[in-house]
Amino acid sequence: MTASRLFTSESVTEGHPDKVCDQVSDAILDGILRNDPNGRVACETLTTTGLVLVSGEITTTTYVDIPSIVRDTLAHIGYTRASYGISATKAAVLTSIDEQSPEISQGVNDTEDHEQGAGDQGLMFGYACNETPELMPLPIVLAHKLTRRLAQHRKSCELAWLRPDGKSQVTVEYDGNTPVAVRKVVIATQHDDLSESYPDEQDEHKFITKEVVKHVILPVLVESGVEFDDHFIVNGTGRFVLGGPQADTGLTGRKIIVDTYGGYARHGGGAFSGKDPSKVDRSAAYMARYIAKNIVSAGLAERCEIQLAYSIGVAEPISVSADTFGTGQLPDTRIAEIIQEEFPLKPRAVIKYLDLLRPIYQQTASYGHFGREEEGFTWEKTDKANDLKKHLK
Repeated sequence: MTASRLFTSESVTEGHPDKVCDQVSDAILDGILRNDPNGRVACETLTTTGLVLVSGEITTTTYVDIPSIVRDTLAHIGYTRASYGISATKAAVLTSIDEQSPEISQGVNDTEDHEQGAGDQGLMFGYACNETPELMPLPIVLAHKLTRRLAQHRKSCELAWLRPDGKSQVTVEYDGNTPVAVRKVVIATQHDDLSESYPDEQDEHKFITKEVVKHVILPVLVESGVEFDDHFIVNGTGRFVLGGPQADTGLTGRKIIVDTYGGYARHGGGAFSGKDPSKVDRSAAYMARYIAKNIVSAGLAERCEIQLAYSIGVAEPISVSADTFGTGQLPDTRIAEIIQEEFPLKPRAVIKYLDLLRPIYQQTASYGHFGREEEGFTWEKTDKANDLKKHLK
């Protein structure tokens, strides 16, 4: 009999302060790539009450109006009222931008004498498993669906009292490696002050809980087809009116576990948002996910984690490894060899193969970079699966 265990993952809405910053950074990246696909971008954003600060290193032949991009991003998210603590029309926008270091440029630029190398040293992970149609772990898939549904109901005005900031948390019980039930769901959602309609805070909390359970939690769980317990926590402190950048300073790159696999697989440490694909923190992590997903799709393994490691300025990866957690149809060492035979791993080849020099990144900056078969998410394709199946023979 296999042992039962619990695993929890979280997601955050697009109005979470850290996610606001991720979206601003990636919107600036998209703005540059539209007219200068070879631009070099390492863009960081900070936000707090009434303020957005954009800094970083950008080398480009084009011009982007950063304050306008910031304001458009805030408006798209839903920060349109001064009462939210930051608004698209009234926020102060400060910028501090330098060019990319020449020492980095000489290692990254592709010339007659030098093949494009990695934009930094580092290690990246990619993961896939067969427990969901997305080939992702179930806890993070459900957590993302909950936060997306919060945003959809807010923007459609079906739950018009919702505000942009929010979080979800999903705890799944596993029998061995098989998810069998959702045991707990936690939602924290910012909301309007409803004290005029509900002078008693307990009554306000009961109303919000009832509506969130009915319109957000239950539809997601029922659609998932997984058994679940009626154990839901909504706004555990009782009230969540003050939120967003007014309540919590936001920074680019602070939600890397939300961005990837919800903690179910390892993360190399580098954030994605605001980085052009010459930075292997981003492009190699996308390729590692693509490799892992195709290996699982091909039936070479039920679970697969890939690690790629690079040195700054060097094109070839320093190491390539695979871990199938005992589910592989071939030894892990052989799978690592197959990866090097079948997949491009040099930065320039990865960028070309996945078509990464396009303005596709703002959409990745909320609700996860993986498990989304949407336009632009080329690393989610399983078009190499048939090629990989031949190795089983």
